[in-house]
Amino acid sequence: MGQRAFDDSKSAGHLVSRAQRLFAKESDRRLKPLGLSSGYIPVILALAVEPVLTQKALVQYAAIEQPTMAATLVRMERDGLIERNADRTDARTSLFRLSRLAKSKLPQFFKQLEEGNAVALEGLDAEQRHQLLDTLTKVIHNLGGGLPRRVADR
Repeated sequence: MGQRAFDDSKSAGHLVSRAQRLFAKESDRRLKPLGLSSGYIPVILALAVEPVLTQKALVQYAAIEQPTMAATLVRMERDGLIERNADRTDARTSLFRLSRLAKSKLPQFFKQLEEGNAVALEGLDAEQRHQLLDTLTKVIHNLGGGLPRRVADR
């Protein structure tokens, strides 16, 4: 008689996408007083792990399109959060690093991310949290995206 309606409550893609948008909204609310936004998170995390990276490496780390990364880097540079220098071995390549200003914000940045995660995971016990993270890691792997290295030094 007809097509079955799509049940978005049973769609992993829809639920993960909705969760991501809500995480971004929560992160923006928490990071705005620091002069940061959720769009800066992957760049800050990457440069906190590896102090100097090319734009290509940042694109790979963040798993976003190059034009989006280029626009993000322009905004971050404008806001005094990153420094751009030419690569000594290849003048066509720019190297990016966190500015002194951004580094001074790292403790509060990580605190706000942790508190936002705590709000999102409220009501989940330790096993449920572990299972969620393990499941999301597998989904990311299945979709061809490797996970970036963990930020070791806070």
